[in-house]
Amino acid sequence: QVQLVESGGGLVQAGGSLRLSCTASGRAFATYAMGWFRQAPGKEREFVAATPWSLATYYANSVKGRFTISRDNAKNTVYLQMNSLNPEATAVYYCAASRGPPQPMRAPSGYDYWGPGTQVTVSS
Repeated sequence: QVQLVESGGGLVQAGGSLRLSCTASGRAFATYAMGWFRQAPGKEREFVAATPWSLATYYANSVKGRFTISRDNAKNTVYLQMNSLNPEATAVYYCAASRGPPQPMRAPSGYDYWGPGTQVTVSS
């Protein structure tokens, strides 16, 4: 069993940056595939980024080049650095973990555990 807790959300102006963190409890964090998703009001939860194993990263086209996912296995933590934020990024951001390779990687159904989410609001 893995428990995930996100932090780092908040209010930022367009063009600004935020770094989200997600810390996991339990053992064997390094063996989990980790992902970030977001959900805006009235919309479905959508894929943002994933690091299914060390050094491998994948991004949604809408954030590629502006967001960076990374993980520190010694700290049981995965990060999402978000730069050049625009109002369309306003959403609740969720951290997710998968016991094995997430299938599918870009869909919520590919993950086993979820954090409660952290709100990101980008003002114009």
